[in-house]
Amino acid sequence: MDVQSVTEKAKSPASDVQVVERPFGVDTQRFLDVGRKVFRGDPSFVAPLELDMKDRFDPKKNPFFEHAEGAVFIAVKNGEDVGRCTAQIDKLHIEKYQDGTGFFGFLDTIDDPGVARALLDAAADWLKKRGMKKMRGPMSLSINEEMGCLVEGFDTPPAILMPHSRSYQGALIEAAGLEKEKDVFAWKYEVGEPPTRARKAHDEVLELPEVRIRSMDRAHMERETRMVMEIFNDAWKDNWGFVPMTDSELKKMAADLKLILVPDLALVAEVDGEAAAISIALPNINEMIRDLDGKLFPFGLPKLLWRLKVKGPTSARLVLLGIKKKFRIQKKYGGLSTALYVEMNDRGKKLGMKWGELSWTLEDNAPVNLGIKMMGGKVYKKYRVYQRPL
Repeated sequence: MDVQSVTEKAKSPASDVQVVERPFGVDTQRFLDVGRKVFRGDPSFVAPLELDMKDRFDPKKNPFFEHAEGAVFIAVKNGEDVGRCTAQIDKLHIEKYQDGTGFFGFLDTIDDPGVARALLDAAADWLKKRGMKKMRGPMSLSINEEMGCLVEGFDTPPAILMPHSRSYQGALIEAAGLEKEKDVFAWKYEVGEPPTRARKAHDEVLELPEVRIRSMDRAHMERETRMVMEIFNDAWKDNWGFVPMTDSELKKMAADLKLILVPDLALVAEVDGEAAAISIALPNINEMIRDLDGKLFPFGLPKLLWRLKVKGPTSARLVLLGIKKKFRIQKKYGGLSTALYVEMNDRGKKLGMKWGELSWTLEDNAPVNLGIKMMGGKVYKKYRVYQRPL
């Protein structure tokens, strides 16, 4: 790939928009700076940590690229960078679904339909040349990372590992010819006293002699993470868009989680000693880095460590709650998910947590959504995944 290639796009009202294509790992700082420009003045924007983003974009450091390929695009208008996006092909998705779907991600632009169309056309052309039949996104970079364009809930910052968008971005995507494929919800839950019936279900489950709820063991994170992935692959395998994680991604996750994991918010439910269910929440790092502008050095790192380890977070994001199918279909364990919700509430309360985000859930996953609603959760953000044929 020619890292200096520039593609002119004239299929938009702004024919003077240029799209610069780069391989992943090249011009990442420029890519991050475009995001800062797009979100300038947005009080809900939280700049991602630059070190983390540079690792994610580096094919030598991110195991995602062991089974994926992609490119980075930056839109230029009147000599200024005014938008960005990526295009990527996940071979594991192709192997599982055989649907010829490629993805775009990290789409952030100024409020200009020509800029958005130019970027999405560039991503579509890149995918089409490699045999893809459909383009879906935003996926940044995969369904196991940040997904969707925010379409409701712009007035609050995103939780850890969730995206944020300008309020006009969804309309620009639709103007470029993409249509809704799926919505996902983020729920807000105020820590307090759970509903009476939830408490009752929790107590009844824990009265079963074979059931035990424990914290994950940080001293054996790779083993524990492997157990988590076993449950993840079993519990989520029939979900829309599911793609399993590889061993390399597993090891990277174990290393990353060890840095921020709070054992009392990472729970394993065992039945007769077998791991049957998981419930994992991560401290909401975004509340601690809002004033760091993405930079850990020279002063950001000590601030983050003090806020995380001494002051402590006041919010967390529940990223995984799942039950192995063989236990999920047994009536006697029907209250297991509720028991985990209540246990997370109680432990979070002891840690001084004020609220939590439960995300994301599919709009059409009625059992999960009803369970969260029963606990008192409310949808406060909605994200949309779009698609168009190529």
